[in-house]
Amino acid sequence: MNMNVEEILEQLDDMLDAAWAMPLSGGKVVVDGDRVRDLLDSIRANLPTEIRQARAIVKDRAEIVDGAKKEAEAIIRNAEERRNQILSREEIVVQAQEKANEIHVQTQKRAREMRRSAQEFTEDLLRRTEEVLSQQVNQVRQARVSLRSNNKQAENSAEG
Repeated sequence: MNMNVEEILEQLDDMLDAAWAMPLSGGKVVVDGDRVRDLLDSIRANLPTEIRQARAIVKDRAEIVDGAKKEAEAIIRNAEERRNQILSREEIVVQAQEKANEIHVQTQKRAREMRRSAQEFTEDLLRRTEEVLSQQVNQVRQARVSLRSNNKQAENSAEG
């Protein structure tokens, strides 16, 4: 019959429980020696099989743990890569925002400079126009004065 080590040990235990106690022996019992030897031989025969099975279970467990560790490491790596991608995207957004702000500031500065230049140009143009107009007004006045003076001389010459 094919039994595992636990079953064989249980039979040994039952055999000891059913054994005839020797009087005045301090708990010693009489057992069938051949039967005990057969059970011990069965233990020896089954023990390597059970040890191999236990080792296989431990190995399987170790492989499962290693696989789980590798999977966990892969998950962590993927999560870190994803986090880095997100941080990189956020960094790009921040850099783009900073660049946009810089461009906005430069545009406002350039617009102020252009307004100032346009005002200076307009002011200069109006000043030169005013000078030209003043010169022309002076020429018109001089022409009027000269015309009056010529009229007075002609009147005086016609009277005299």
